Amino acid sequence: MGHWRFTTLIVLLLSSAVGWAENGHMTSPSSVGQQLKQDRAAKPVSGSFLAPYDQWKADFEKETGFHYGLDFNSLYYRASYSPGRKESSSGAIRFYTTWDLVGRNTPDKGSLVVKVENRQRFASLAPVDFGGELGYIGLLHSTFSDQGFHATNLYWKQLLGNKRFLIFAGFMDVTDYVDVHLLASPWTDFSNLVFATGSGTIGVLPDGAFGVMAGGWINDNLYLSAGIADANADASRLFTGINNFFQKFETFKSVELGWAGGRQQLFFKNIHVTLWQVDKRKEIQAPSGWGVALSASSTFGNNWMGFLRGGYSHNGNALLEGSVSVGAAHFVKSRQDVFGIALNWGRPNQFDYPGAGDQWTMESYYLFQLGKHLQITPQIQLLLHPANTPGRNAIAVFGVRSRLVF
Repeated sequence: MGHWRFTTLIVLLLSSAVGWAENGHMTSPSSVGQQLKQDRAAKPVSGSFLAPYDQWKADFEKETGFHYGLDFNSLYYRASYSPGRKESSSGAIRFYTTWDLVGRNTPDKGSLVVKVENRQRFASLAPVDFGGELGYIGLLHSTFSDQGFHATNLYWKQLLGNKRFLIFAGFMDVTDYVDVHLLASPWTDFSNLVFATGSGTIGVLPDGAFGVMAGGWINDNLYLSAGIADANADASRLFTGINNFFQKFETFKSVELGWAGGRQQLFFKNIHVTLWQVDKRKEIQAPSGWGVALSASSTFGNNWMGFLRGGYSHNGNALLEGSVSVGAAHFVKSRQDVFGIALNWGRPNQFDYPGAGDQWTMESYYLFQLGKHLQITPQIQLLLHPANTPGRNAIAVFGVRSRLVF
């Protein structure tokens, strides 16, 4: 698939998308706007000593249009078996904000979106690298690393036509809008990449990537989104992305078509297909590739959600060339606490891992919302037949994740 053809398709879709509603736009639960919304919705503990701060913050945001969050995150893993190290841990500090600078308190507002982070490992190995240590082809967690200081968001978000059109332009995290799923945030939900964006079959998911995305409703149930971003993005050297984009023009492109039960049901009753393509990246000698991701999710019973997700990739440095996941979640205490469980089948990319056998992954977690400011999430991952650990049928990885937010 020639990159010029895919780029032309992106431009046509960006120019024709209409009817995108702010209350129903398909951005990830871990995107800045959605994360702030979740933080505000968390129930405070009666008599909390932080109640005066919470009230001051709410008043400040209402007066200035400057909405912000600051959180401290940590993750610890211990494996039942490892050919090498058995423990891994890391932490991250994040500051994220949307600042309504144009049309504040009107439907067609324009906002500056910023997210800066500092990620540091605590042990000799960060969780993002722990899967390889165990002989597993994949990422037990995609964000807890040792990257240090970097910026993942610095873009302009514009609503137009009485909230009927949405555009992002600037330095973006493509996981904020590609193959979005309610339980795909590695900060609060499933940790393993196979249960997140692309189900492990998308070769590059750049953050701090210079580009543009837009989306819109075709009718009350069908929506369309598209984006193009620098595939060589380096979030620790953010502004080099402008030259990369225009001079190298090695890009990641995506188009998503979806059906929802209604604009307010985007996360809860949703079926979508996502097409993606990445150009050859000459400097790091990474091949071009393309693929498709599919997702279906629906609520059922009393506060339950089920999902079936998967993907296929043709090269592009993807970890997996085939992946299928099935899972469910139960929302407890008015969606404050969450229990999740899922199972994945994955076939490693045979370009990079010739002869590697199929892997199975199971993950379960329980998110405890302890008041407004603290989340604790114990979890377990079961790695069945890890491809690079011959003779080992199963490895259990026990973990605990914490998030303290202000």
